[in-house]
Amino acid sequence: MSQQEDLAAVQSRLDELVRRVGQLEQTVDQLRAAGPVTAAAAAPAAKVRTDLVTIPDTPYDNALWTDSDDEGLGVRDRHAP
Repeated sequence: MSQQEDLAAVQSRLDELVRRVGQLEQTVDQLRAAGPVTAAAAAPAAKVRTDLVTIPDTPYDNALWTDSDDEGLGVRDRHAP
């Protein structure tokens, strides 16, 4: 690309940015004119989830894994078929 093409591309992107900022300013002005919005009305899907389980950062007890299979390898004292 030549320098003139680069400058034209930059100018085009700047023009697009100015246009979008103008649209954003109009949207903000419309929202301000509409008045304050309560948190419940703004985000009705922002409910507190009760089905989440907190997993502690403490390491697991190694005894949990003593009789487990090595995934894909089978039981420790047997060989794969």
